[in-house]
Amino acid sequence: MDKRWLLASAGIVALFASGPLSAQTWSLTPEQAAKMSSGQSAPATAASSGAKDETALIKDAAAALQSAEKLNSRPETENAIKIINSILQKVAQAPSATSSAQAPDALLTLQKDPKQWVMPTGDYANLRHSALKQITTENVGKLQLAWQFSTGVLRGHEGAPLVIGDVMYLHTPFPNNVYALDLKDPDHKILWKYEPKQDPSVVPVMCCDTVNRGLAYGDGKIFLAQADTTLVALDAKTGKLLWSVKNGDPAKGQTSTAAPHVFKDKVFVGIAGGEFGVRGHITAYDVKTGQQVWRGYSMGPDADTLIEPGKTTHLGKPVEKDSGITTWEGDQWKIGGGTTWGWYSYDPDLNLVYYGSGNPSTWNPKQRPGDNRWSMTIWARDLDTGKAKWVYQMTPHDEWDYDGINEMILADQDMGGQKRKTLVHFDRNGFAYTLDRATGELLVAEKFDPAVNWATKVDMDKTSKTYGRPLGVAKYSTEQNGEDVNTQYVCPAALGSKDQQPASYDATTGLFLVPTNHVCMDYEPFRVSYTAGQPYVGATLEMFPAGKDKGETHTGNFIAWDAKAGKIVWSNKEQFSVWGGATSTDGGVTFYGTLEGYLKAVDTKTGKELYKYKTPSGIIGNVTTYESGGKQYVAVLSGVGGWAGIGLAAGLSKSNEGLGAVGNYASLANYTALGGVLTVFALPN
Repeated sequence: MDKRWLLASAGIVALFASGPLSAQTWSLTPEQAAKMSSGQSAPATAASSGAKDETALIKDAAAALQSAEKLNSRPETENAIKIINSILQKVAQAPSATSSAQAPDALLTLQKDPKQWVMPTGDYANLRHSALKQITTENVGKLQLAWQFSTGVLRGHEGAPLVIGDVMYLHTPFPNNVYALDLKDPDHKILWKYEPKQDPSVVPVMCCDTVNRGLAYGDGKIFLAQADTTLVALDAKTGKLLWSVKNGDPAKGQTSTAAPHVFKDKVFVGIAGGEFGVRGHITAYDVKTGQQVWRGYSMGPDADTLIEPGKTTHLGKPVEKDSGITTWEGDQWKIGGGTTWGWYSYDPDLNLVYYGSGNPSTWNPKQRPGDNRWSMTIWARDLDTGKAKWVYQMTPHDEWDYDGINEMILADQDMGGQKRKTLVHFDRNGFAYTLDRATGELLVAEKFDPAVNWATKVDMDKTSKTYGRPLGVAKYSTEQNGEDVNTQYVCPAALGSKDQQPASYDATTGLFLVPTNHVCMDYEPFRVSYTAGQPYVGATLEMFPAGKDKGETHTGNFIAWDAKAGKIVWSNKEQFSVWGGATSTDGGVTFYGTLEGYLKAVDTKTGKELYKYKTPSGIIGNVTTYESGGKQYVAVLSGVGGWAGIGLAAGLSKSNEGLGAVGNYASLANYTALGGVLTVFALPN
């Protein structure tokens, strides 16, 4: 039975029960009627009426209906319904007692237990830091192989397992199998396995390998975003499929590679396919039912982007009406890109969700005049409504494929003697940004790889017309140089100074530990037409080491970054791009993986290498640490692939294949081979 009808009936019966209905009764305000219908002795407000537990209201309505059966119908009923409906409208607009703003947050409590790893990036804030400290700078050199598990899949293994209680949940690239492993069992018995039945035709539509960045947990469920965009909820104990929902259409180029994220009572998923002209969006689903709560697009009318003109701000100023359309030519926003295949974070105090949108489609900037809002943008949205509080577009009218999807790290820092709730973001464009996450105020924007040359700096003068915008260098502008012209030695390359591989934050040292790429490119745009489900790229690329002109051959650095000052504290060269995510610990040790397959441990303060171990394949997965049976373990997925390893993963050989990456990483085949394996380490007994 409809809940609103029950509530209305309860109110009507309450009015009847109050005695003979006089003219004075019918002149009651909705607030006074709410008082009578709720049985309160004092005047009730719509908010307090709405705050009453809905379950209790339904029970009251049921009891009232039983009493109503003894009453005769009255001619005044129609007028009574109008009064109750007026109340209900206000109740619907008021926060419910069961809304996410008031409901207890079990996941927030769970993520504070360092023995577990309950979210893709460890916690709501994307800190990727563990309070575990059995493994220290003094004993990490004694780490040993504890156990391994083969996933049975050969393509690139991004992401990391979850650890909930005594169970580890492990995922694979396409076909996106899920395993539940018993950590109490010495042989790590498989408790259950989920094998999706997906149409393999989705594989050719996936850009940059068939990766999947992991699972999410909440409400006793494991969530998986399959390659074909199906979001599934599995019973964490049994693996039984509880519900599923389709989030996109692979026939139009829409796929899923990102990990879902659960924040309170909602599970969030994005969409991939910017290279196919997909219009990006982020969607919130109810964790219990899979029902869509809201969806926010990256571009389009305000009704689609959930931007509120005059309220939503960009660099402190109100955003103009329909900015997601007016900054595009014609209807090109409908195939505008801005996909959302990265990581998401959440501040419970502000009730804001943060994430980034990707490149505008096509890669040929000549075909899409304007700022192309809101691609390349940091978003702050209300968890419950999706409404955008603030936005910041980092690379307006992108000319180099500098997606803004990398993680938003929520760290409270002392900025100039003042404690600030900051957001730190290492963008593909080579700049590291520090913003106030409550207001969107830009605090710091500096290069985190010295090779960056496409822009001199980000304009930090608030009185300037170009405030907040990067100041580009004409020599490296693919827009100014034009179509069918090869713009040479642009730094960074399209895969950025950092791609999706997440960084870590260590509050003790105040350092951000960042896996980076040290790669440049030649970029030649050309005209391309759009066909749904077909590539919509429009550029040819060649990538190479950033220091090639100086005789350097390394293509990666692992760095420590001071986000308050905007400077590198220490930097370790790596032969290949560091494509695996980092994790720091209270033991003073930071872990990360390398493309040729090493798990490495370094001193967080100094960067001194303390340990390394060669795993069976190249590492593009993210390191996690957990405790089981009183012992700390370190785990990482190896399985070379991803954009950097696409040549090996997909058997490509031409240097400009894999969107330009194949030639730059050709020598990787001399150091590693395909194969998905989870490797777990521990100190000796």
